[in-house]
Amino acid sequence: MKLEHIDGENKGKIILFALSTCGWCKKTRMLIEDLGAEYDYIYVDLTSGAEREEAVKELEKFNPDVSFPTLVINDTNVIIGFEEEEIESKLG
Repeated sequence: MKLEHIDGENKGKIILFALSTCGWCKKTRMLIEDLGAEYDYIYVDLTSGAEREEAVKELEKFNPDVSFPTLVINDTNVIIGFEEEEIESKLG
């Protein structure tokens, strides 16, 4: 699974599972960047074959419903959907 990396301040291991066409996913990315955090993301809809299977399998560990956006912080905190206040409290 190939993650795209965005530089910023290290605020822990942050992975965003998103869709390239999702407005809430875009708002989540913009918020993380506004907070200055370093993070990795994957647009699951732009993957295919084995890479998509791997991405969905990884996402299912944190969000069995496989909905977007799903933000994973340090493999323990999972924020599903655009939850601005919760994201700000974890990364602000």
